[in-house]
Amino acid sequence: MVSFAVQRENMVESQVRTADVVDRRIIRAMLEIPREAFVPEDVRALAYMDGDVPITQSQSRFMMAPGVHAKLIQFLEIEDNAVVLDVGCGTGYGSAIMARLAQTVVGLESDPAIAESATKILSELGVDNVVIVIGELTAGWPSEGPYDAILLNGSVPEVPSVLLEQLKDGGRLAAIEADEGVSRARIWQRSGKTVSARTVFDAAAKPLPGFERKPEFVF
Repeated sequence: MVSFAVQRENMVESQVRTADVVDRRIIRAMLEIPREAFVPEDVRALAYMDGDVPITQSQSRFMMAPGVHAKLIQFLEIEDNAVVLDVGCGTGYGSAIMARLAQTVVGLESDPAIAESATKILSELGVDNVVIVIGELTAGWPSEGPYDAILLNGSVPEVPSVLLEQLKDGGRLAAIEADEGVSRARIWQRSGKTVSARTVFDAAAKPLPGFERKPEFVF
């Protein structure tokens, strides 16, 4: 059986570098952090596959595909003094990656059981600059903001303005917008009171819970 260390190296070479990820900090983190530790034991054989990996027994929540995840993080341009909000952090894999780049990461999770798992896994791995908090994903976590960078770990039909309001001047938010059959990675950046957005690459991911559009009433 191929070792997880070999699988990590293969993941970086065949999925991350080929996605035009060139930030050596991200590559080093993905080579060193055991992705298999963040998924249930019975699906650890899938931890390094090129796709969304389930992080719950019910397969209701997923980690993003490695290449997409790494590329989104790269577009955030995280500096070593940054404070980052990881929305829908799941079991904490992305938080652990960004903890290697930033000063502090706030991992926001809506499911208490998943949040508990994230706290346990990160503690076991000695990641001490991530704090996991529980709350509504669409509301963000303003008490620790404003943030230099915000990442949404999954696709959403649109990014709520309340999350954009938690960006510092110059701060960036990365998310995958998926609506009406179109799915793309986008970056939002604050400049003073203005927030601009641009599409950076085509990408798909499993939906984040709580961001669903409310049905419109028809009279």
